[in-house]
Amino acid sequence: MKLYVLSENTALNEDFSSEHGLSVYIESKGRHILFDMGQGALYSDNAKKLGLDIKRVDTAIISHGHYDHGGGLSHFLRENDTAPVYIKQGAFGKFYNGKDKYIGLDRTLCENRRMVYTSGITHIGDGITLYPAECVSQENFLGHFGLTELRGEKKIADSFLHEQYLLIEENGRRILISGCSHRGIIDIARTFSPHILMGGFHTSKITDEKALSDIAKNLSEYDTKYYTCHCTGEEQFNRMKKYLPHLYYIRAGETVEI
Repeated sequence: MKLYVLSENTALNEDFSSEHGLSVYIESKGRHILFDMGQGALYSDNAKKLGLDIKRVDTAIISHGHYDHGGGLSHFLRENDTAPVYIKQGAFGKFYNGKDKYIGLDRTLCENRRMVYTSGITHIGDGITLYPAECVSQENFLGHFGLTELRGEKKIADSFLHEQYLLIEENGRRILISGCSHRGIIDIARTFSPHILMGGFHTSKITDEKALSDIAKNLSEYDTKYYTCHCTGEEQFNRMKKYLPHLYYIRAGETVEI
């Protein structure tokens, strides 16, 4: 299996562009999967630099309904005219950040014929499965950090039920791909017990040293190698790395072979 980081907050070197967002191209079991699409077309530009053809993508997945993961959807639909896009029911909701900025997806795309809406556990191939947020309890929930959803005329705390996770089982190993892990990275790791976990930890707003060390120590209890990025935060990564040796940071332009 190969995973190519197409969009991330940082870049491997000056040859690649970066943005606040995430997009990963996955080659596994003969499949070409695009997991998230960043904010716009940047993921595609970096793909070309890595020698990847977005037209070859046979399966697209949006992890949740925020612009930094699905903002590139319209560009993808133009560039690739065949792949279905798996997206969680409710991901086209009206989402806002703590500064009252709209951070949702382009709602005009919600009725596009290529949207495949998921709710329960969804098998999309041999050993390739999408799991809904409902599978994850929130015993170790890290916080909303001001993120809300507009329901009617009232803004309420985002439940993050529009989130989903990709589990790939290959050669006896379980590889879990998560976008931002809003439901709680500790609970996600406990629920799936993967050998590899790639994704954001939703810790970039946490500055307390003990809180970060506790998260890292909890994650170290699992026999898991972590590749993190995006909403984890570089400073937070550096602090957690002290307590979690099998924690690695991935950047746009980077290739991970598993």
